[in-house]
Amino acid sequence: MIIEMLNEEKWYVYIITCNDQSLYTGITKSIKKRLEKHACGKGAKYTKGRLPVKLVYKEIHSSHSKAASREFEIKSMTRAKKIKLFS
Repeated sequence: MIIEMLNEEKWYVYIITCNDQSLYTGITKSIKKRLEKHACGKGAKYTKGRLPVKLVYKEIHSSHSKAASREFEIKSMTRAKKIKLFS
């Protein structure tokens, strides 16, 4: 599900797969910058030891609060439900 907004603040909710096949969900204002940080081991403590990572899913939201709520919702899902989002 990708929600596009024009002339509004954009926040991204994303899922990446790690080298050990685990999934990491986060939010950011810039997917490109955040993935670069993850790739060099500075994105999150969780992903630092699980490199390389690969973006598998993203959504766009109009505010930090909407993105944070969706991030919480995704993090509460089972692994199987998360995989269904991007399969």
